[in-house]
Parts: sequence; structure tokens; C-alpha cells
Amino acid sequence: MQAIVNGSIFMPDHIEKGACLLFAEKIIGVVAPGEVPMDAGVIDAKGGAVIPGLIDMHIHGYLGADASDGSFEGLRVMAEGLARNGVTGFLPTTMTVPEDELRVAFAQIRAAMSASRGADWRGAQVLGLNAEGPFINPVKKGAQAGENIRPGDAAFLEEYLDILRVFTIAPEMPGNMDCIRAMAGKCLIAMGHTAADCDQATAAIEAGVRHVTHLFNAQTPLKQRAPGVVGAALTDDRVSCELIADTFHVDRRLFPLVARMKGEMLVLISDCTRAGGLPDGEYSLGGQPIFVKGVECRLPNGTIAGSVLKLNQAVRNLLANTTLTPWQAVNAASLNPARRLGLTAKGSLEPGKDADIVVCDSDFNILRTIIGGKTVHAAPAGVPS
Repeated sequence: MQAIVNGSIFMPDHIEKGACLLFAEKIIGVVAPGEVPMDAGVIDAKGGAVIPGLIDMHIHGYLGADASDGSFEGLRVMAEGLARNGVTGFLPTTMTVPEDELRVAFAQIRAAMSASRGADWRGAQVLGLNAEGPFINPVKKGAQAGENIRPGDAAFLEEYLDILRVFTIAPEMPGNMDCIRAMAGKCLIAMGHTAADCDQATAAIEAGVRHVTHLFNAQTPLKQRAPGVVGAALTDDRVSCELIADTFHVDRRLFPLVARMKGEMLVLISDCTRAGGLPDGEYSLGGQPIFVKGVECRLPNGTIAGSVLKLNQAVRNLLANTTLTPWQAVNAASLNPARRLGLTAKGSLEPGKDADIVVCDSDFNILRTIIGGKTVHAAPAGVPS
């Protein structure tokens, strides 16, 4: 048993101050300092925040690796790097690449998902697969490769139900509504890279769509007489929405609107590419060159192509630009995605849940990351991640 002392403990609806968090492989509970067992190992939070581990449900790559590469070692590199950002679980997210490459990538994600439960794994847990495409609209393909787009294929997806958590589809494309109906209830169906109008988006929600991929980006916008996918997503309480809160993909002045309208259905994502954690320069995404400068990732023609955002930065940006409480901002990157993915043992520091815990400072710089009760990252003294 271990105890985290001298920290502010983030619960789903409040912050516990002056208390201690007891855990082993699971969370035991919050106790007063005098109730910490004498034989417990003690971790001093030094006045920092103790938050649930962050869950990135939409991330393509990090530190030079990409989920579409089909590399087990690449997934390990991602996992170890992400733990330094306070991420304790993630969904490697594939792009619109050829089917044979998808199958290789899916097989490696399956292997990493199993391995990440083992004692030798030193990074964020692989929680499943997010397939962003290939069932999208060429008109809204963004940084996806148009030559690999194809109609929705439920039979193909059903081969991977053991790992598939989310997939993205454009409901207006021929055959795609049939795919949505066939997959409804089997995993989280996301609408994205789509030119659907509001009526088509609403019909897709009725058919089984319950999530929207990176709200505002690569979809029809909100207009006064044409509400689009954005309008359908914001006004339907059944639908959760991803937000890339890097202040580049979406103007920071829209953060309060999305937060107020979606509440617990707001999910922060990074949408990070292999360029994440690396210097500015030229990289690749889905077989296409991308150019990174600061927070901007673009194709040669200027099209936005993913991000280099870290999820703890997204929490910081959301809190700074809304009236959300600190625990609500953290929930958007922990409890909210856990709930949307059906991960009942993840997302909060409530008793009985997995001991996925992060210690950070007041600005969400990461000091320590604990997964399943085991410390996998501890920043050198005075050098937060």
C-alpha cells in the first residue's frame, strides 16, 4: 500500500484538501493524515495536484512513432513518452491508409494492448483502437489520403471488435448509413471528415452515431440557416464531442460555448502526430509529408494536419479559457473519455478504480505518473514534464 500526502486530491465533483490518497493496484480511498497506515509507502506531492490519469482517445503518434506504422516498438515509444505528459491510457489512432497496412497496424495494437497490461510495460496503457477512417468523404478528407477512402465495411470492423473502441465515418457517403446501423451498440461510432448537412447528421445520430471527431474540424460548420454537423453535435445530448484545445484548431473564444453546451460530453484529445515531442521540421502523417512550426502542423498545401499538443497542455488551455472548475477541466481528459469508452475502472480517483494517478503542479506540469499502482515516470527534482 502507498499513500500520497500533501496534495490537493481531484475527485469528480470537488477537490479534497488536507487529505491523503491510499492505493495499491486499485484506489483504496481518501483518508485523513492520521489514518495513513504506518507501513504505507509515502509519496509527497509537495503541495501539488493529485489528479486521475489522463486518457487520450484520439492520438496518431508521438516522438517519431505513428500508430499507422504497424510497429509494436513504435507503440511502446508512444506509451513511454505519453506517460511523461500524465497520460495513463490511450487509443492509438490509425489513418486512412491501405487495408493491408491497417491490418498490420491493428495486429500490433492488439499485441500492445495485451503487453501493456504486463509488469514489464513502462508507459501508458493501450486501451484499444481508434480507426479514423477509411470511411470518410474525400471533400472533407483533410490530411487523410484520398486514394485509400472506401465505403463503410461492418464486416471488416467486426473482425476487430476485441480492440475497436471508436471509428470515424462520414454518414452521407453511399453505404455508410448501413455500416452505422450494423455497428450501432458494438463500439462508439464517431461522425467526422464529413460534408453531411444537419439533417443527415441528425439521421446518423438516430442510426447510432454517438460521438463527433475533432469538433469544428473537417465537417460542416454552424450557420444560422444551415446548422451542419457542428449544430447537430452541439444540440444533441446523446453525442459527445472531441476538442483539440491547442487554441489553433479551434479559437479559444469558442471553448466556453462548447464547455457549456456539452458538459460531461466534452472530451479533450490531442490528435497528436509523430512530430509530437520533437523539434519543428518535416515529418509524415498517413504517408503524406507534414510541416511543423510551433503549434501548427500542415500539409504542403497548407491544410491542417493533426497537432503536436500534449493532453496536459489541453487541460491547461481549457481551464484558462473557460469558467470550468479545475476538476471539470481534468474530467474532460479523464473521466469523460473513460465513460464514453465504457472504461468503468478508469477516469477518476474513486475507491475500487485502477490506481492510475498523476501528481502535477498547479499549472498541470507533470511530476509523477502512476499506472496500476506502479510509478512509471517521476520527473527529476525541480524539472516537471
